[in-house]
Amino acid sequence: MRVDGNSAYDKDNESRAKWKYRYTIIAIIGILLLIAVSILAFDNDPRQIAEEDNNIDITEERDDLIGKGGINVIQPVPTVDSRDSSPPPQESKKESDYQKGFTFPVNNGEIILGYSGNGLVYSKTLDQYVVHNGVDIQATADSPVLAVADGTVTKVYNDDKLGITIELTHKDGYKTRYSNLSTDRMVGEGDVVKAGDVISGVGITALFESMDPPHLHFEVWKDGKAIDPTPFLE
Repeated sequence: MRVDGNSAYDKDNESRAKWKYRYTIIAIIGILLLIAVSILAFDNDPRQIAEEDNNIDITEERDDLIGKGGINVIQPVPTVDSRDSSPPPQESKKESDYQKGFTFPVNNGEIILGYSGNGLVYSKTLDQYVVHNGVDIQATADSPVLAVADGTVTKVYNDDKLGITIELTHKDGYKTRYSNLSTDRMVGEGDVVKAGDVISGVGITALFESMDPPHLHFEVWKDGKAIDPTPFLE
């Protein structure tokens, strides 16, 4: 039997093409397997796992150890600059001595109503709470009223609320006011007085304090502001 040469050649080519296709498939599968193995190896890299574990747990472990006393934590101690520290303000010796030098304005007088400052005190006459810039010193009517310190008479007037009033100006920005007086004829503006000089008497001329017993309403002013007279009378 005769075999055609061309037919044998075609079969041989077909067989080679099939094997070439198979080798190509096998090569592709091998490459995919290599890629998969590389990915798995990277994900399971012990150095990377250790680094991730440290990043997650280091803060929690440190806090646990500190809380259980396993780590001694040294807290920073704040430093203080000695140049910034200054002693608390103290009353000047000059002012303190000046206060101690004041004469009590009424002999045998008694303070019956104090200085209110920013607060309020009850007024019997007005039946309400009011600011009281001085102290009321009860004494018998016409009792002599004395200058508490050396000074000059700068005002003598009849105040609508506090009655006959005399103002003395002293050194270092101090002024004293004496109200609810019995007379304005004993001294005049410009007169120079000494501590203990009689300038008037205790009266009942204060309209806003008319329900109170006879008394001297006494105020101390420093640099244009009313201050508590009590330290000057102790």
